[in-house]
Amino acid sequence: MSQAARLKLLCLLVTLLSSCVFDYQKLIEEGGIPDIIIKKSSVLELQSEELRQLPPAKRKPVIAIYPNSFKDQTGQRKSNGQFALFSTAITQAPEAFLIRALKHAADGEFFQVAERVGLDSLTKERQLIRSTRETFDEESTVKPLLLAGLLIQGGVLSYDTNIKSGGAGARYLGIGSSKEWREDAITITLRLVSVSTGEVLIEVLVSKSIISVGLSQDVFRFVDNGRRLVEVEGGVAENESTSIALQTAIEEGVLEVVKVGIIRGYWKYE
Repeated sequence: MSQAARLKLLCLLVTLLSSCVFDYQKLIEEGGIPDIIIKKSSVLELQSEELRQLPPAKRKPVIAIYPNSFKDQTGQRKSNGQFALFSTAITQAPEAFLIRALKHAADGEFFQVAERVGLDSLTKERQLIRSTRETFDEESTVKPLLLAGLLIQGGVLSYDTNIKSGGAGARYLGIGSSKEWREDAITITLRLVSVSTGEVLIEVLVSKSIISVGLSQDVFRFVDNGRRLVEVEGGVAENESTSIALQTAIEEGVLEVVKVGIIRGYWKYE
């Protein structure tokens, strides 16, 4: 085959592949499969703008979160079809997202969060300060710890994988395109508990979906009188971050706790 003929064949393949992609996109828009777009997010920013834009509290509730108050109850491992993985699918410090959500509610003007996760280190440091000041006869004293009237407890209840999956594809004259998607789900619970009575004041349950999408295109052709084979494959996959999904679920849970607390009169907006 001459160089000019090969160039013409390459142009034809590109044209057919582009038309295949266009027809496939039309199939998605007509409802063949869900047109899924994964939102670009980062754990460095708050996911819920509604939580950030809440009005400040008239009187900030003081809430304490202990290390075991909010943890992963699922024991879910990362999925892998080739070998066993011992890494967990969910972070083992989910209380960090809960503390972040509470501290950023109303841009930091709604809750007071008492430090209890590192309580042992905090207590030891205060003891060192006291002993040092007593030794050197300093008049200043250590201020009392912030006492919380409320506790938040809960955890990650479930991590369900592959609850929905699907895809679509088309191939014409050895040129094809396909799309596959899968949906997982994470569920968390939050409980607001009164320290004075032990009563559960508010309980919320939040579920968040986690989407994975894969796109692929390929060309499979015999050229030069069927004696030579041309095969080209390409694709891309995108998975929604589990940490961001967990952060979003926790923020939605905190937002729901605030709203229910307003309705029941536990606190008021400024």
